Amino acid sequence: MKKIEAIIKPFKLEDVKEALVEAGIDGMTISEVKGYGRQQGHSELYRGAEYVVEFIPKVKIEIIVSSEEYADMAIKAIKESAHTGKIGDGKIFVYDVESAIRIRTGEKDEEAL
Repeated sequence: MKKIEAIIKPFKLEDVKEALVEAGIDGMTISEVKGYGRQQGHSELYRGAEYVVEFIPKVKIEIIVSSEEYADMAIKAIKESAHTGKIGDGKIFVYDVESAIRIRTGEKDEEAL
């Protein structure tokens, strides 16, 4: 099993969700997060005063898939649908998952997904 974590621009969430559903990925967890990478924040003007926004709003998507094949399909779907070509498009991280347990039924691993 693999866990895929993607940090993307918030306005791309619906595109990514649709692409994942088309790729056969049913479930995902979404979190609103803030951070920065190479873009290092930016300046904004509010009521005549300039201030620096150091942490930029992003969306984190977490997905657990049962196989390397599904992981590859999910990664491709995220890469293609979240891409704008501009700085801050985001990142994808892939982890091995040792075990998964569905609390309600006690099912384990692939059956729990």
